[in-house]
Amino acid sequence: MSAAPPPALSITGLHAAYDGSQILRNISLTLPPRQVVALMGRNGVGKTTTLKCIMGLVKPTAGSIQLAGRPLNGLRPDERARGGIGYVPQGRDIFPNLTVAENLELSLVVHGRAAGSEMARVLELFPVLKEMLKRKGGVLSGGQQQQLAIARALLTNPQVLLLDEPTEGIQPNIIDQIGDTLVKIRAEGKVSILLVEQYLDFCLEVADSFYVMDRGAIVAGGPIAQLNDTIVKQYLTV
Repeated sequence: MSAAPPPALSITGLHAAYDGSQILRNISLTLPPRQVVALMGRNGVGKTTTLKCIMGLVKPTAGSIQLAGRPLNGLRPDERARGGIGYVPQGRDIFPNLTVAENLELSLVVHGRAAGSEMARVLELFPVLKEMLKRKGGVLSGGQQQQLAIARALLTNPQVLLLDEPTEGIQPNIIDQIGDTLVKIRAEGKVSILLVEQYLDFCLEVADSFYVMDRGAIVAGGPIAQLNDTIVKQYLTV
């Protein structure tokens, strides 16, 4: 009988601090293969810092991070990207003066691959981008830029996709489109997604399980069906 595959992403005992101020306190979470896990909580509780630690943009003071059983501690952000982590930061960070096509093509450099089938795949997932390949990224709407940012991350062929507040400032119809696309990506079975998000309905729609953070610590978690009113009122309602 073959052994079960390791988690797509595993974090154990993670601590992090900025300028002597403790931000993360003993964070442990697991992202199973081919699932979407929502990391939730109010503003300022450490969600983005957790993603930055995974990506290597913030150096933890303690703890371990593993990608499919491989330790990431000590690797640079570019090494983590080449190793299988795609990252869509809050605010999207596309290149506004490059065209949509140029933004996408830059991601293919990570693995040194030809465009071909991978480009066709993301344009099928985000058909609006296919109509705008020659437009500058900076003229796209917020929702279109978010789709471009996710498509760009997917072109790195990640095992794990980190999404930081993908619905922030996005019109409702585009939020629905992004949600549908994440469900499709999960169904493909190639990518696991760690989703930082405050929009409750979006999490309920796309996530398999959840963790809730408060004051730098994990305070609740489980299958998404267990995200009840008590947890929402105590830790998520503003």
